[in-house]
Amino acid sequence: MLAQFVDVLIVGAGLSGIGAAYHLQEFCPGKTFAIVEGRERLGGTWDLFRYPGIRSDSDMFTFGYSFKPWTDAKSIADGPAILKYLQETAQQYGIDAKIRFQSKVKSATWSSVDALWTVEVVQGPEQMSVTYTCNFLFMCSGYYRTEAGYAPEFPGAAAFKGKIVHPQKWPDDLDYTGKRVVIIGSGATAVTLVPAMAKTAAHVTMLQRSPTYVVSRPAVDTRADWLRDHLPAKMAYSIIRWRNVLWGMYIYRLAKKRPDGMKAFILKGVQDELGADFDVKKHFTPKYNPWDQRLCLVPDADLFKAIKSGRADVVTDQIDSFSAGGIKLKSDVELAADIIVTATGLDLVTLGGVQLSVDGKAIDPAKCLVYKGMMYSDVPNMATAFGYTNASWTLKCDLTCEYVCRMLNHMDKHGFKQCVARRDPSIGEEPWVDFSSGYIQRAVDKLPKQGSKMPWKLHQNYAKDLIALRFGSLTDGVMTFSAPDQLHAGTKAFAKPV
Repeated sequence: MLAQFVDVLIVGAGLSGIGAAYHLQEFCPGKTFAIVEGRERLGGTWDLFRYPGIRSDSDMFTFGYSFKPWTDAKSIADGPAILKYLQETAQQYGIDAKIRFQSKVKSATWSSVDALWTVEVVQGPEQMSVTYTCNFLFMCSGYYRTEAGYAPEFPGAAAFKGKIVHPQKWPDDLDYTGKRVVIIGSGATAVTLVPAMAKTAAHVTMLQRSPTYVVSRPAVDTRADWLRDHLPAKMAYSIIRWRNVLWGMYIYRLAKKRPDGMKAFILKGVQDELGADFDVKKHFTPKYNPWDQRLCLVPDADLFKAIKSGRADVVTDQIDSFSAGGIKLKSDVELAADIIVTATGLDLVTLGGVQLSVDGKAIDPAKCLVYKGMMYSDVPNMATAFGYTNASWTLKCDLTCEYVCRMLNHMDKHGFKQCVARRDPSIGEEPWVDFSSGYIQRAVDKLPKQGSKMPWKLHQNYAKDLIALRFGSLTDGVMTFSAPDQLHAGTKAFAKPV
């Protein structure tokens, strides 16, 4: 079977992949491209996760695309609304026709002689082997393993008589009406599940080993609604987007400069919601400073309302073992449960688990530095979409897509076939993601690194990145462009267009 050729192959049809496809169509109209998606449907995270209450933990005016205004009423949107937005985007711009579903990438091999990636894909239920070739590989496959989440082994789990559920594998037929539910975890998933399940469950307990910072925010942005009522849609969206970007940057910077003040401000908000008698110190006061881990956002104080109503509570303790009827704690207390939800986090994986090699040499992502947050050192013609940890994911992905298009157009203009960020041995290594969160620390040995100075060091600042990526020079002394003399004139002769 002949290899299928495209100029750019996008891996993943989620938020990042759809955004990448739009940018290619808009700014590189002469480029052919396809999207390979391992699952049966588009949407990525927003199609995969089906647990009760799933929603964004960022406002949709920054989580939405820069090119397609978010028009729904809620700025903190639920999963189905976000999935609908992605489906509409793909349909509106004809991107859905470019997606090859049930096509999982297994490996990608770069040849400097041909200036081509050869990408091996297994396709369909029958796992048929298919080969793509492309000049540029754009990895938009996210950062966690979609097959299963992180699920630690709990002593005595086999003895539990009820159901154990992980949010990443939520059963469609799970009925928790009138049931006692214990949710293990304290992150974004847990604080979303508690109020959603508490509406019909007999009682919901959030069992946490240690607390997380939780901040309430209105689900509907009334100021944004006023602007949308009085201004053209795109103008209003741009103003709201920039207001939220700048406010987020201000809050993050303030948290880093004055952590004690920010901590006191957050905890006062929790105490005001739950009342003077609630033990905020025990259940909502982390040992770390704000933004050492990502804050948990709850819309309209729904978590706090569920706790105040008595339909939910928080227990801060450690698990000794599961029992037939629930969970035994180290404090000798036993929590009764009919259903246990293990909201224990994600299992991180780089590049969707794709095996990379360059000119016959296997690439270990953990030994690479990341250039401008998007390209791996000494890996030609490949970029990866990875968002911010301190702001909306999409903000950085939009800028990454713009930059990739700039690079591709620059290469075409000057006749280059290869671009690669060459690593300087003098550049020191730092963690790519400087977070103390468990899911990051579990995967730290698998992740690439950032460098000690630019352009290897991440800003985590949208305004700085916008200037650098949209307007900065492409020729910075690190990125190397070339037109290999060895390139065969008939490279594409063995490949057919998709």
